Amino acid sequence: MENVQIAVGSTRRPKLSAVTEAVRSFGSLLAPGAQLDVVGVEVESGVGHTPANRADLMQGARQRADALMRVAKEKSESWRYFVGLEGGLDIIEAGKTPRVMLESWAYVSDGRNGYYGRSGGVEIPDALAQEVLENGVELSIAIDRFAGAVGIRDAQGAWGVLSSGLISRTEAFRVAVIAAFAPFYNAKMYHAVSAAP
Repeated sequence: MENVQIAVGSTRRPKLSAVTEAVRSFGSLLAPGAQLDVVGVEVESGVGHTPANRADLMQGARQRADALMRVAKEKSESWRYFVGLEGGLDIIEAGKTPRVMLESWAYVSDGRNGYYGRSGGVEIPDALAQEVLENGVELSIAIDRFAGAVGIRDAQGAWGVLSSGLISRTEAFRVAVIAAFAPFYNAKMYHAVSAAP
C-alpha cells in the first residue's frame, strides 16, 4: 500500500485534527487505496500574531506551506503535500460601520501547484475587535479574557466561543482544508477544457 504523507505547518491539536478529518473525507478521491498520514511540523507564518486582513491571512498560510517545502528539502522528507493554515481577522467595509470577521484560511501545495481555501466567517463583537485591532492584544489572549477561560485556542477556539460551540476552530479549518485540496482530489473539474456553447 502506498503511503502518502501530508505535512502541516503546525503542531497545534485543532489544526492537525482539522487536516486529519478533512483528509478522511476526501482521501479516497485524492489517493485511492493509499494510506494517508498527517505530520505536524512547527514553522513560522511570517505574518503578525493575529493577521488583520485577508492578504495577511493568505500570505501566512502560503508562507507556512513554503516553509514546509524548505524543511522537506533540507531533511530529505518525502512529504507529498504541504498545508499551511492561518486564522485571523478580515475587515469588511459594509456601509458606515466596518465589520470584523474571524476567518480560517488554508493553502495546499504539492510542490508545483498550490491552492487556497477558506472557511466561512463569523463576525466578532466590537469589544473583542477593539482589543485586538486597536490595543494590539493577540486574539488567543483576548478571547481567553473575553470568555473568562484559559487555552481556548487549543480547544474550541474563538470560533467555538462566538458560535456557542456550534462551530469549532477545528471545524472552520477543516472546511478551509477541504476547499484548498479540491483542485487535487477533483482535478478533472479544475483542468477541464471549457466546451464551446
